[in-house]
Amino acid sequence: MEKSNAKLIVLIGVIFVSFSSIIAKSSHAPSLIISVYRMGFTVLLLLPSTISKNLSEIKKVDIKTFGICVVSGIFLALHFATWIASLKYTSVASSTVLVNTHPVFIVLGSFLILKERISKNTLVSIAIALTGSIIISTGDSTLGSNILYGDMLAILGAFFVAGYMLIGSIARQKLSVTTYTFIVYASSTITLIILSIFTNTPLYPYPFQEMLRFLMLAIFCTILGHSIFNWALEYVKPTYISTAVLGEPVFASLWAIVFFKEIPKVWQFVGSLVIIYGIYRYTKIREPRASS
Repeated sequence: MEKSNAKLIVLIGVIFVSFSSIIAKSSHAPSLIISVYRMGFTVLLLLPSTISKNLSEIKKVDIKTFGICVVSGIFLALHFATWIASLKYTSVASSTVLVNTHPVFIVLGSFLILKERISKNTLVSIAIALTGSIIISTGDSTLGSNILYGDMLAILGAFFVAGYMLIGSIARQKLSVTTYTFIVYASSTITLIILSIFTNTPLYPYPFQEMLRFLMLAIFCTILGHSIFNWALEYVKPTYISTAVLGEPVFASLWAIVFFKEIPKVWQFVGSLVIIYGIYRYTKIREPRASS
């Protein structure tokens, strides 16, 4: 597949992912439970296809690669646990903006761990997109006294998703997207269940409306969102995916207008335009290859 087509598919995935904050915000269930059922339903939905088409590949996965996938799943679990929790304390706009500061961690990780050379143009494009995110965050004037706690949770979510993306880029070179995502999602689910038990968070029962929300998160935001990002790691760099996902606050703000009647301020519109420009500028950059 051409890289340009992969980049377009990533942007489609961003649209699906942008519904995450809206669905999670509307739920009254504990944050860990939202995460547990989101990932649990995802694993169940992928199970039939995985068993019929990828079981032999899973059996051949070496211990090192399997371990990398498990660690990636743990990072993903911690991302959901912290980010979804942040929505309980801060606004959709601020939460999605702060969790999307992960390009900073991605760039540092790509340089320090993957030994990738980051061009000045890439840094400028990411800086432009992050500037747009900062502009949007200043428009949120309805935050309560727990803003700092919520903001820190969102930033932690950014750190963990950056680790998830970087680790995933290593494992995806050896595994098909279905095998990789199934192992990662399964380990993420197990991690979240352990966290729920450790924190004495009841795993059941929850009403049908909540279960429907969990299922929607699994189908639209995970399978049609995060799974697309995992698939794309074979064709584009983690820094591109990380930058593209900066469009999530833009779409999330639009959905917030529809579902929560949250009308963005002028500076939020300006910030959205800046983010879009940063993403567009990045897609036109020909990045240098990783050093050997």
